[in-house]
Amino acid sequence: MMENKSGAAEYAEIKKRTISGVGSLVLRNLLIQPISFFGFVFLSVYLQRWELGIFWAVTEVVGFLGYFSDVGLAAAIIQKKEKPDIKELRATFTVQQVLVISLVLIAFFLTPWLETRFDFQNGRYLYWVLLFGFFTSSLKTIPSILLEKELRFDKISIVDLVEQIVFTGLAVFLAWRGMGVNSWAWAIFFRSISGLVLIYILSPWPIGFNFHFKIVKRLFSFGIPFQANSLLAMLKDRLVNIFLWRILGSEGVGVLGWAQRWAQVPLRFLMDQVVRVSFPAYSKLQSDKDILKKALERSVFLVNIVVFPVLVGIGFLMPKVIIVFEKYHKWSIGIIPLWLYLGSFAWGVVTTPLVNAFNSVGKVRLTLNLMVFWTVLTWLLVPPLAKLLGTTGAALGLFIVSSTSFVAWIMAKKQFGISMTRVLVSPLLATLTMFLVLELSDYLIPDSLPAVIALVIIGAVSYGATTWLIANNEVRWLIKNIKECLKKSSK
Repeated sequence: MMENKSGAAEYAEIKKRTISGVGSLVLRNLLIQPISFFGFVFLSVYLQRWELGIFWAVTEVVGFLGYFSDVGLAAAIIQKKEKPDIKELRATFTVQQVLVISLVLIAFFLTPWLETRFDFQNGRYLYWVLLFGFFTSSLKTIPSILLEKELRFDKISIVDLVEQIVFTGLAVFLAWRGMGVNSWAWAIFFRSISGLVLIYILSPWPIGFNFHFKIVKRLFSFGIPFQANSLLAMLKDRLVNIFLWRILGSEGVGVLGWAQRWAQVPLRFLMDQVVRVSFPAYSKLQSDKDILKKALERSVFLVNIVVFPVLVGIGFLMPKVIIVFEKYHKWSIGIIPLWLYLGSFAWGVVTTPLVNAFNSVGKVRLTLNLMVFWTVLTWLLVPPLAKLLGTTGAALGLFIVSSTSFVAWIMAKKQFGISMTRVLVSPLLATLTMFLVLELSDYLIPDSLPAVIALVIIGAVSYGATTWLIANNEVRWLIKNIKECLKKSSK
C-alpha cells in the first residue's frame, strides 16, 4: 500500500512538472513562432532562392557533424532515473569536447574541398560561423541536460526565446539592408554568444574535465544504440539533403528548403515541445505500463488534433498567398514539393511520438530496426527521383518513405496497447470536413488578401465546431490541460 501511495505521489509530481513544462514551451512558442514565422517570410522575400538554398545546405553540413558530437551520452544521462553526479557530467563533457573540437578543425580545413565540389556560391563565412555555433552549442549541453532532467523547461524556454529574437531580428534587418548570405552569418554568431551566456546564468555547473572509463562505458551502453538511431536519421535526412545539393544545386535546395520550412510550421509549434518533454517524462513512467499507455495516447491525440488542420490549411492557402503577394511569385515553383512535404509530415506527426516512446523506455533496438528500413528506402527512392523529376521528385520520394510509417503504428500497438483508431479518427474526420468547407467557400470568394483571411477564419470555425461535435470529451480534456498549463506557467 505504501508503494502504491509513493508511486501515485511520484506520478502526480511528474504530471505536474510535465504539464508545467509543456505549458512553458507552448507559451514560449506563442512568442517564438510568430517571430520565427514572420522572420522566415521576410527573409524569403528579401533573399533569392539560391541564398536560401546556401543557408539550408550549409546548415545540413554542420548538422551532419552534430551526430558525432556526444555519441548519445547526453540522452543516456536524461534517460537514467537517478540524478547524474558530477563525475558523470564531467566525463560526458570531456568526451564531447574532444569530439567537437576535432570535428570543427577537420571541417574547417575541408572548406576548399567543399567549395570545389558543391554549389557553394558565397557561403564560406556562413559555413565558418555555423562551425563556431556548433562549438558553442556543445558548451550548452550539460546545463541543458540538468534543466531537462528536472523538467525545468521554463528556463530552457527563456534561452530559446532570447536566441530567436537575436537571430531573427538581426537576420531580417541585414537582409533588408542587402547583405544577402552574410545576413545569416552575423545573426548566427550573435545568437550563439547570447544563448551560451544566458544558459550558464540560468543553469551553472562546476565545469571541469575528467575521464572515468567505467562511467563512460555505462553511459555508452544506452548512448551508442540510441545514437545509432541518430546516425541512421542523419543518413536518411541530412546526408540525403547534402547529396541533393550536388544534384539540384543551391537553387533547387532553396526551393526544397522553402517548402519544408512552410510544412514544418505546425510541427515546430507543438510537436517538438511534446516530444522534448515526453522523453524524460516517459522515462520516469516506464515502470507503469497502464499510465504510460494513457499518456502516450493523450500525447498523440494532442499533436494530431492541432497539427492536422494546420497542415491542410497551409496546403490549401499557399497558392493563393503566392498569387496575392507579387514578391512571393518566385516561390510558385515550390507548390507541389510543399504539398508532398505536408503529406510527409502528416505521417510523421503520428509516428514521431511513438518512436520517442520506444526510446524513452529503452527499446532503442526496435527503433534502430525502423530507422534502418526508412534509411535504406530513402536512399533507394529520393536521389534517383530527384535526378529524374528535380525538386518534385525529391519531395515525392520523401512522401513515399513517410507513408510506410504505419509499420511503427503496428509495433506501438503490440508494445503499449495504444489504439491508433482512437487517436486518429476524430482529427481526421474534422480535418476532412474543414477541407470540404474550404473547397466550397473558395468557389464563392475571389483571390485577394481579404479572401485569404476569410478562408482562415472559415476553416478554423468549421474545424473547431466539427471537433467539438465528434470529440467532445477529448476537447474538454484538452481545454482543461491548457488551463492547467497556463496556471502552472504563470506561477
